Amino acid sequence: MSLQSPNPDIYTVAFYNTENLFDYINGPLTNEVGLLETSTKRWHKERYENKIYKIGMAISKIGSEDLQKPPALIGLAEVENDRVLTDLIKSTYLEDYNYGFVHFNSPDERGIDVAMLYDKDCFTLENSEAIVLPIESEFGVKGNTRDILKVSGYLKDEKIHVLVNHWPSRHEQSDRTGHNRMFAAQKIVELINEILTDDANAKVIIMGDFNDNPKNNSIQFLKNEAALFNPMEKLMSYKRGSFNHNSKWMLFDQILMTTNFLEPQQKGLKFLKADIFDETFLTQNYGNSKGQPYRTYEGKRYLGGFSDHFPVYIQLKK
Repeated sequence: MSLQSPNPDIYTVAFYNTENLFDYINGPLTNEVGLLETSTKRWHKERYENKIYKIGMAISKIGSEDLQKPPALIGLAEVENDRVLTDLIKSTYLEDYNYGFVHFNSPDERGIDVAMLYDKDCFTLENSEAIVLPIESEFGVKGNTRDILKVSGYLKDEKIHVLVNHWPSRHEQSDRTGHNRMFAAQKIVELINEILTDDANAKVIIMGDFNDNPKNNSIQFLKNEAALFNPMEKLMSYKRGSFNHNSKWMLFDQILMTTNFLEPQQKGLKFLKADIFDETFLTQNYGNSKGQPYRTYEGKRYLGGFSDHFPVYIQLKK
């Protein structure tokens, strides 16, 4: 990495599914997927601190090769609570930056939420809210999944809105939950329309783990109905993605935006580039999983890696 000064006019906006970023203390209201010291996964203080250290390291390096500074905004999935977010922004690689966070406890039964970190030196938080996303199982049982996090504020004096998502998961053998992801897409379109009703020129960024690829119905519906630009479409290939299942690459993690980020205006934030952050240090370096995300667990076996997803990001130029 060259020792140049940080670029003050370009900002990285990222999203990262952190693979069960849980503390090691039993919470009475959630099903903590075996992440306790007494469970078969033997999740304890040392493993937790290693996870915090590594997630902080990964976040600090997203976009830094180009800009010499970490992201201005980072949407997160699979975080448990305020404690893990506080520990994250105080961790070794992030403590020198002025990060704050937005988080609400969602009704998800596993206790995994979405959140957003923001650099207070370049983003001014105006307001935030959690949007409940009700779902229905294939058997007609009603419930709730992870909330949609809606954040509004000023990125270097320009107002933007960010919607952070973690849509319902897929089933192993067949896609029996696609209707729930389509419902989530419809809800996002509704939220965007509400924002544009208040301000027809509003700039909106939609990010998340959508559990669907760019060409799947839910993402295509979202893109077309809300007239969005999805730079991730060009990144999808058989040999590259943000998540790997049964040796097949998926690009479930995506960042979309309203098309006014593409306008060749003299002033204002403009889209510059998009990419998957799949640097070698984030990958497994041996065996059948070589090149895939270096994850924390493989089943019940502790690997000590980062996450089973790679981060994705865009860069905006002022």
